[in-house]
Order: sequence, then C-alpha cells, then structure tokens
Amino acid sequence: MSPEEKARLAIDQKLIRSGWVIQDMKNLNLFSAMGVAVREFPTSTGEVDYALFVDGTPIGIVEAKRTESGEKITTVEDQSARYAGSKFKWIKGDTAIRFAYEATDKLTRFTDYHDLKYCSRTVFSFHRPETLRALLSAPDTIRNNMKHFPPFDTTGFRDCQIRAITKLDRSFSENRPRALVQMATGAGKTFTAITAAYRLLKFGKMNRILFLVDTKSLGEQAEREFLAYTPNDDPRPFSDIYGVYRLKSSRMSANTQIYISTIQRMYSILKSEDLDESAEETPFSEYVTADSKAPKEVVYNEKYPPEFFDCIIVDECHRSIYNVWSQVLEYFDAFIIGLTATPDKRTFAFFHQNVVSEYSREQAIIDGVNVGEDIFLIETEVGQHGGYIVKQQIEYRNRLSREKRWKQMDEDVNYTPSRLDRDIVNPSQIRTVIRAFRKNLYTILFPRRNEVPKTLIFAKTDSHADDIIQIVREEFGEGNEFCKKITYSADDPEGALSDFRNSFNPRIAVTVDMIATGTDVKPIECLIFMRDVRSKNYFEQMKGRGTRTLSKDDLQKVTPSATENKDHFVIVDAVGVTRSKKSDTRALERKPSVSLKELMMNVALGAKDEDTLTSLASRIVRLNAQMTPSERKEFQEIAGASAGQTAQALLDAFDPDVIAAHAGVSLPEEGEPTQEQQALLDAAQRELAAAASAPFHRPEVRDYIENVRRNHEQIIDNVNLDTVLFAGYDVRQEETASRVIETFREFIQEKQDEITALRIIYDQRYKDRPMAIAKLKALYEKLKARNITVDRLWDCYAIKQPDKVKRGTMVQLADLVSLIRFETGATETLVPFAERVSYNFQQWSFRRNAGAVHFTEEQMEWLRLIKDHIAASLSVVLEDLDLSPFDRKGGLGRFYEVFGEDYEEILMELNVELVA
Repeated sequence: MSPEEKARLAIDQKLIRSGWVIQDMKNLNLFSAMGVAVREFPTSTGEVDYALFVDGTPIGIVEAKRTESGEKITTVEDQSARYAGSKFKWIKGDTAIRFAYEATDKLTRFTDYHDLKYCSRTVFSFHRPETLRALLSAPDTIRNNMKHFPPFDTTGFRDCQIRAITKLDRSFSENRPRALVQMATGAGKTFTAITAAYRLLKFGKMNRILFLVDTKSLGEQAEREFLAYTPNDDPRPFSDIYGVYRLKSSRMSANTQIYISTIQRMYSILKSEDLDESAEETPFSEYVTADSKAPKEVVYNEKYPPEFFDCIIVDECHRSIYNVWSQVLEYFDAFIIGLTATPDKRTFAFFHQNVVSEYSREQAIIDGVNVGEDIFLIETEVGQHGGYIVKQQIEYRNRLSREKRWKQMDEDVNYTPSRLDRDIVNPSQIRTVIRAFRKNLYTILFPRRNEVPKTLIFAKTDSHADDIIQIVREEFGEGNEFCKKITYSADDPEGALSDFRNSFNPRIAVTVDMIATGTDVKPIECLIFMRDVRSKNYFEQMKGRGTRTLSKDDLQKVTPSATENKDHFVIVDAVGVTRSKKSDTRALERKPSVSLKELMMNVALGAKDEDTLTSLASRIVRLNAQMTPSERKEFQEIAGASAGQTAQALLDAFDPDVIAAHAGVSLPEEGEPTQEQQALLDAAQRELAAAASAPFHRPEVRDYIENVRRNHEQIIDNVNLDTVLFAGYDVRQEETASRVIETFREFIQEKQDEITALRIIYDQRYKDRPMAIAKLKALYEKLKARNITVDRLWDCYAIKQPDKVKRGTMVQLADLVSLIRFETGATETLVPFAERVSYNFQQWSFRRNAGAVHFTEEQMEWLRLIKDHIAASLSVVLEDLDLSPFDRKGGLGRFYEVFGEDYEEILMELNVELVA
C-alpha cells in the first residue's frame, strides 16, 4: 500500500472505533446510523476526504494526510476551513460545517468553529457522533462559557488562593490547555482546586471533571474535602449540588460530575484490565522510573472515550505527569490543572510554563500560612563512621521472620553508615539516637510540654521501622499505644493514621513512605529523620508534614500542655539529611536498568509486552539459581508453580511455536499467516501472557520474590556500642534565631511609645496597671500577627545567648514584659516572669516575717494564692478576690477577716513588690 492508503486505513479504524459508520458515495445511506463518515464527498470546492453526518445532517469534515505530513499538519487547516465553508453537493439549505479534523495515521487534530477564538488541538481520536450531537444542541461551547466567569465571593479565601483562582479563570478564558498551581503545603491547594471545579461546572458548563491522585489515602482525603466544601454562593454542600464519587471499581457512571481516582485505577479502566488494589497503596513513582522499558500504551476505550472528561485536576502532579503515566492525561480531550508544592523543570515544561500560582513555602511562612522549622542535629559515632566487626560468632536475623540465630562470620566486616538498617542492624545506634532525643526533649526542644509532642519518624524500611518502634517504647517506658507503625504493610494503617491525627495516642508514629507526602496531620510538631533523602523535592514534601499551622485550641485536643498556637516545628536530623547533597527530582536517582520490584509492579499494573515479561523471566531465572532448596519449595507453595516454571511461562508467551500450539494453528513454512490465523495467534498470545502474568498480580508473591532477592539475613551488631558525638541545634538555626530577634527589635522600635507606657506595670501606680495590661494584650496581638510568639522568642534567645536565658514555667503575657526588659537592657538575664515573682515573694515574706509580727498559716495560704495570680496576670485588684480560686476560701469577705484593716495595704504592697 502507498503511504496515503496506509494512512486512510488507520483513519478508517479510528473512525470505526469512535462509533462512525464509513461509507463510499456509491453505497451512500446517511440514515443507516447516527454517525456516518462518507469518503470523497463532493463539495463546491472539491471532494473532501471524509464528510461527517449526524442524523443525516453534515456537521464535520476530515482531511486525511499521510504520516510524513504530521509535522506540517497545521498548514492543512486552511484547506479544512475551505471545505467547511463550501456547499455540499445535493444537500439543501445551509451546510456550514462546525467541526473539522486533520488526521494522519498517527495524529489527529480538531477544531470547533463555534469557539470565539477557535484553535485546533491534538486529540487522541475522533469524537463520537453522540458527543458532536450534544455539542450542536448545547447553548454555547465550554470555551466560550469560560470567557465570562463572574467574579467570585472571596470571603474565607487566602490571598494566595484568590490569586490562583483569578488566574485560573483567566487561563481558561484564554483557552490555555494546561495550568500549574504551585502552592506551599498547607496553603490550601485542594480547597482552591475544588473552588475551581465548582466554577467550571457551574459557569463553564463542564460535564465531568476527574480529580487524579496517586495513592488511595490521598483519594480518601480528597473525597473528604469535596464532601465538606460549601460554596459561598450556595448554602448547599458541594455534594448536594454535584455528584462526587471516588472510584473503587472499573465502573463509571456518566451522571456523576466529580470523579476521584488513582491514576493506576484510571489506567486499568482505560485498558479494561483488573487492578491489583495494592497498586493504589504506594505512589507509582516508586515503581516506574524514567528509564523503564515497560511501555503502557493506552488504547481507545469506547465506554470512556477521550471526550468523557472536560477537565483533569492532578494532585501532587510532580509525581504523576511523567513517563508512561502521562498517557492517561493525554488520552482525554480535557484541560489539565496541576497541583504541587514542589515543581521541578519538567513540571513547568509539561504545563507549558503556564504557572497561575507561585506561592512558595518561604512566603507561606512569612504570611503565617505555614510555620518554619528548627533543626536539631544528633550525630553519633556509628551513624557518622559506621563500624568494624572482627571475625567471630555473631548474631544474624532473618529479615522476614525476624528469627535470630548465631553463626560464625566468614570474614571481618567493615561497614559504612549507608549499610545500617539494611544488611547491618546496630540496635545501639538506634537506641543512642532515641535516647539523645528523649534527653533533650523537655530541656531544649519542647521545654514547656508535659507530653511528647506528636512526632513522626522516617525509617528506611519496614524492618527498620519495627526496630525503631521497639526501642522507642523501651526508652520512653511506654506501651503499644504510645508508638505505632503507619506503613502500607501495617494492620489498619488508615485507622492508625486517624488516631495519630485526632487522638492523644499514638504520640510517636514511624513511617517509611505512606505519610511522607500529601497526607495532613496538622498536630505534628517534630520530624525525626533516621533515613537520608537524596531528592530535593521529596525532602521538601516530607518537611511539609510538619509545616501545617494549628490553633492552640485544636492543638490542645491532642497535646493538652500546648500553650500557644503551633508556631514552628522541629526537625531532628540523625542522618545528615539537612546537609546531604540532593538532586532536583527523585526520578534522576535511577539505576541503569529497571529493578525487579519495578518489573513486577509494571506487570501488576497491566504491562504484558515482550520487553517486560522476558526481562522479568530473566530475573526469575537468575534468582532461582541463588535460592536455597527450602526457598524454592516456599516459592512454589506461594506462587503455585516453581520459579523455573514461572520463568518458562513468561518466555513461552512470546515463543512462536508455543503460541501456535496453544492456538491450534499450523504455521505456513513460507509467507505470513492468513488474517484468520493471525487473529487466533494474537488471541493465544494474549491468553499465554495473561496466564504467565497472573502470579504477579498477587502482592504476597511479589513481596516474597522481592524479599528473597534481598539479602535475607541481617547482621546484628552488638559489638559497636554507639555514642553521641553532638546533639544540639544546627548552627544555621542561629541565623533563623537572629532574624526573629531582629524582627522583635524592630517591633520594639516601631512601638516605642506604647512600650514606654507599659512602665506603669513597674511603678507604684498599680491602680493604673489594668489599663497598661490591656495595652500589653493589644501589643502582643500585633506581635503575633508577625508570626512571633513569646515561646518562639524565648527559644531564639536561648539559641543565641544560652548562658543568659533560663527555662521555666511560661506565662505568655507576663513573659512578654520579661522579653521587652531583656531586649531593652533593663535586665541582664532572661528569667520567666513567674520565677521572678516567686523570688520577690520569698524576699518580701522574709522581710515581713523578720519583725515582731509573723503571718499566720492561713494568711500565708492567701498570700501564695495572690502571688500565683500576679505571676499569671501581672496584677491583683480587690474584685479578683471574689473569683476563682479565692472564692473557695471565702472571697473578699474572708480576706478582710484574715488581714483586718491592713488588707488594702497588703494588696498594694504585693502589687508593687512582686513585680519589681
């Protein structure tokens, strides 16, 4: 066939798959089907390659070109426009054509001439006849509707969200197909996206929107946010206005407006294949790298054609737009919105550099949308330098069963830190880190807490996580509820995650990847890194788990001793993660070939191509040679066939003789099989490939093979006991502390007049003190508006001048006075106000009791209560004595009885002396 004939054949197939009946002029019957494509239909300006008729009416044309014309296909648009404006022969009335396609066997472009600024665009295939009929009956096009978005009510929206939504409106009105929302973790990306979806459905008149995620947990989180959303212009919840459905099977109803799905499930739906649900539990970026040789080509699906969705919103798009997965996005004729906090150069390129929001984490911290972090380093001897074990009898542990046994080492082992917790386990190293964390927890890291702040530990592997959990419980002397593992392999990970987010226990959670990205746990105040991360973006995502803001009331629900809004979090770096060199993306950390784990997951996700299955067979053959007899027996019990049989089945799926035998076809000695024979051979090949792939759909088979591949036994190093080399704040924290203190210094200069008025607190006009306290409260609110709290300031001074700062019980308002006096040089040391009041009370009571008259025990009880009240409130007045806790002792009346005529003098003296 000529190139033109090959192109026409491919175009015919595309039209047929899309629901069109193809006819030649001599067999013309425009009413034989809803949609009829007529070849070589005559017009007043020549014959058009295909004329498209719906219900007997001409509505579109197709200009067909050979493959080589793809690079200049846009030059054919003028020819299409000429035909579209032509008179169709034998057709009466107006025959102005609305839809035009330019197509080769590889490429299809589409134009709707009713768009105000019509512009051709690439589509996966032709639209179905019923789709074009619906477009003809619609009042206007989606693209025209989006040119008239009304302003939206900004009540309840942050400035960054308002900017993003406004720019999204403009991007859509300009017919830009892709838009990127770059917004810091915690700034409200999903809320912004739901608002955009609402506007697209209501004002753009879109039919269906797909919200794509890459893990099941993120899908559940998105579903909760959609269900909780209520728009400003309608009192009904979103889900009462539009249908919201999270896909849990391969079935999609056309009557729903919002679909939430993992990209893995959507891919399986388009391929009409079953999905191994475990594939939804781990980010697919973990399995498929940029150099993967396992193509996952999406094909046309008549149930869900490319026009099924009008818009796709891609959550965490820095992970889900690359490599094979981009086909899911490019299959649909839809606008694409990307959401991410950590884009890289490839992200910007994919979205055509159309960034509608650039809201960095740094800006979010400045705005008080996020909180910043302090970095606390724990460096240990083994963690920094590894260890050396002389050849001897030593303990080994099976990675899977965790069974231990003693055996003789073959040689000395000199291990580096990178081997820790993989094939070498040194419990002392883990214990030393956890012990150093516990030692500094209440003295330096969180000195005003009565319980461990919500803490997330990042482990290297599940095995490492188990070791950490056991040691954490031992070192803190706590039980199972105190520290739990939250990984995909744990029992009820979603339940444990919910408890970690909403309940008092667990106080410490250990994870590998499950909540490293995307998942909200706002009460987290401490992240402990016991694994290094080489990806800049991934590290930023992990840090994002601690950066969420939280009010004092909400924080106290899970951490009762919290005294302020969450204003920062702490990174405890036990592996040098904050200092290690990082690449821009995880995908750059690729191996020279696809790993066994990747190959198996590719098969589980539906790949059945020759490269993938034969590569997997080769790995199984290699593994079979390394396995012990007992392992081979266990392989057969779990997989249902031996490793050799499993590998052979994978190879047989592409063996022509095996395929022919399975199909019952005798291959000709010369020439190609007939069309009927080839159909039988193709069906047989698919059956063999499906049967060979079946064992790898089961997670227990994949897990067993992956664990066999690893070194089963870990050396337990009980020889090298670890020691702390350094535990303290990163020197770079001094820069952060300096910035906070400098901001406070500038604040004092700006508010000099207001601060001068506060001296009333220290003079003898204590009756004017309530007025000064009211001013102090107003001043503190202004300071907190700059995202600076008393606790934060105190910590910063402790970092900069530890020898002059004393820790103790903090009282927010009163201690602001201590900070102001310290910064202005009125005092040389920074001591909590309560301690100063206690010291002054002790000195005053000694002086008063040194004379002839001593206070009675009841009088001292009253005086101690008054002392505590002044420490908390800076002052005491007569009216306070009728309130708690004084009312329990009889109130003002009893105070008068106890102190007699001197009662007012006593109060005045305490107000002056204790605050001095």
